[in-house]
Amino acid sequence: MMGRVMPPPHTSRRAVLALAGAALLALTGCGGADDADTALVLRIAPGDRKPAPAVSGDLLTGGSYDLAALRGKVVVLNFWASWCPPCRREAPDLELVYQATKTSGVEFVGVNHRDGRDAAKAFESAKTSFPSIFDPAGRLALRFTEIPPAGTPTTLIIDRQGRVAAAIRKATSVDELSPIVREIAAEQAS
Repeated sequence: MMGRVMPPPHTSRRAVLALAGAALLALTGCGGADDADTALVLRIAPGDRKPAPAVSGDLLTGGSYDLAALRGKVVVLNFWASWCPPCRREAPDLELVYQATKTSGVEFVGVNHRDGRDAAKAFESAKTSFPSIFDPAGRLALRFTEIPPAGTPTTLIIDRQGRVAAAIRKATSVDELSPIVREIAAEQAS
């Protein structure tokens, strides 16, 4: 049987499928969800949106952040880590969309998780001008039970009413993110 790799006889089909799923997620990002059916880009109709959980914490550069203080603004919440190559690739695009939309009542905030503070601060200062919450234990992501971040990077867009309006569960780009943010920013407050 040259050239064919067989799993050990005691390996279950479920274990083989789990390993295959993990390999697929490794190709699309730095970390992933257990659910292989998770949509990579999810847009939620206004009537179907659920409130975002409480998001607050200490910022990498000092000070604190509280999502509740930004009610009435669209918030782009990006989960990232300095060790994540897709996060590094998407950072300039996030910055471009941030600069292009901040005068439209749009705020960006990063959530640095599963990372060291020094590496995160170096990454943030070189790549983005918006603030980031330091969450080394990854607790903030766990609060999003309705629309969970499925890996690193993940970008969630919170509407003006504080509801999760969209999720991008992979590295994003200007061409993908900008129209979603602009559409949500243009919605009438209800």
